[in-house]
Formats: sequence, structure tokens, C-alpha cells
Amino acid sequence: MKHYLLVESYPSHPERLEEFNKWYDEVHIPEVVALDGFVGATRLSPADADGGPSVTLYELEGDPLVAKANVHAAAAAKQLNMSDSLSYGPIPKMRIMEVKSEYSKSSR
Repeated sequence: MKHYLLVESYPSHPERLEEFNKWYDEVHIPEVVALDGFVGATRLSPADADGGPSVTLYELEGDPLVAKANVHAAAAAKQLNMSDSLSYGPIPKMRIMEVKSEYSKSSR
């Protein structure tokens, strides 16, 4: 089975969005993907006026619970360079997602 770790997060303030994006793309994602159990990442941002969270899909390999635990352990050990441009109110949501199906025009 293919799994992703889906993370929803927000900048600490709208005025810090550029700083948040730069930190997330240049610091946070490379640090997380370097952990055991992670293969790559895709980050999505709201493209409509309604806004919403930044969503990151981390592609996982092996046991997804171990990969998620590796993130928590790295954060607790201060091995991840966190930024105060990341909001902790609301706290980032992390969910393991399992691919149930994939579809593309070429698979018809």
C-alpha cells in the first residue's frame, strides 16, 4: 500500500506568509524528507480567495506509523529547525492517508 502523511498548517500571521513559505520549502521539507520513512513531498497552498491551510503531502515508504513517529522524535530532539512563522494556534494537523485508488486520463 502507498501512504502519505498529510499535514495542514498556517503561517503565524498573514504578513509572514512569504517567510513561512520560504522556511517550509527550503528548510522544513528537506529536513523531514531526510528522515527514515520519507520519500518526497508536495506542498499545496490555497489558490482561491477563501484561503485555508497550507497542505503538504509527504510520500512515505515502509510503516507509516514509524515515519510519523520519526517526525515527532526529531521535533522532540530539536533536530528540526522550526520557525515562529508557523502557527501553533491552530496546531498543525497530521494524518496518515492510504491511497485507495489512482486515476489518470491515460489509465482509461
